[in-house]
Amino acid sequence: MLKETDFYISKNNLRVQCTLCPHLCKLKVGQTGICLVRKNIEGKLFSENYGIVTALNLDPIEKKPLYHFYPGKNILSLGSFGCNLKCNFCQNHGISQNGINDFSFLNKTSSAKIIEKAIIAKNNIGIAYTYNEPVIFYEFMYETAILAKENNLKNIMVSNGYINSEPLDKIINYIDAFNIDLKAFTEDFYIKQTQSNLRFVKKTIEKIILSGKHLEITNLIIQGLNDNENDFINMINYLNEIGGDSIILHISAYFPKFKSQIPATNSKLINKLFDIAKSKLKYVYEGNVTHSSNQNTYCKFCGNKLIERNGFQTKIIGIDLNKCNKCLSKIENIIM
Repeated sequence: MLKETDFYISKNNLRVQCTLCPHLCKLKVGQTGICLVRKNIEGKLFSENYGIVTALNLDPIEKKPLYHFYPGKNILSLGSFGCNLKCNFCQNHGISQNGINDFSFLNKTSSAKIIEKAIIAKNNIGIAYTYNEPVIFYEFMYETAILAKENNLKNIMVSNGYINSEPLDKIINYIDAFNIDLKAFTEDFYIKQTQSNLRFVKKTIEKIILSGKHLEITNLIIQGLNDNENDFINMINYLNEIGGDSIILHISAYFPKFKSQIPATNSKLINKLFDIAKSKLKYVYEGNVTHSSNQNTYCKFCGNKLIERNGFQTKIIGIDLNKCNKCLSKIENIIM
């Protein structure tokens, strides 16, 4: 379904420049941006994935991952296709690295239908825009998010954070929680491995923190690419500086996908980086690692186990009304 986009500038000779993300793609008639979905049609920029959903599932909210935002609840999760990053290790490449012509069949829907499903879904708190990069289906996400708020539903954005300030400012009022994928902490990695720039992702993270919206960070560790210990320490220091010791970090193990044949991340490396992160941050979690006690949430004041996790099974055992039931300290960044 075609939808004229909200963020572009008209140029001479029917050319346009997309202003949604920092790529600022300049497109001739018939050309599509790096995202594979925003196309110049006769001098206007259209989204080719408006109202098209390639994935729609009721997921545990921990799968996003969000561990401190309504733990134990479900979230109706939707994705479309396309992405503005080009990661060879993409974990959802089947939808994110393909354009409209790469699909033999696509499901078309509306924001109203999504809301209807969200309202009746069991144990569901709202809608997560996820699977592929939600910035790329911005117009549909924005329209759906407004309607969700009108129906007392929560909105969650799972994103790479590669978005310009104006569109972020426009939608941030309607998003209740973010998980931002901070892929590495060097410009070299971002340029070579994703064809983007770290500084814009940092700007997004900082703006979300200033907005007061709930934020959790995911860092996917790929051995030999972004596992340098000094770079990781710099990232931890940065997160502590901008968000304090209560900022939430998920350190996730990578598995070979798409064009990458790098072996899966060693669990011992994840454990080591976990210990480094815990020296500065109180809420650090291991992801894509089975049977790890480092997925549980503990009171940062007394060490009492607040939430126990086994995969996506969650038990709330030591927290009541946002207070630790042992030392009675308020746990300020868990929303229940």
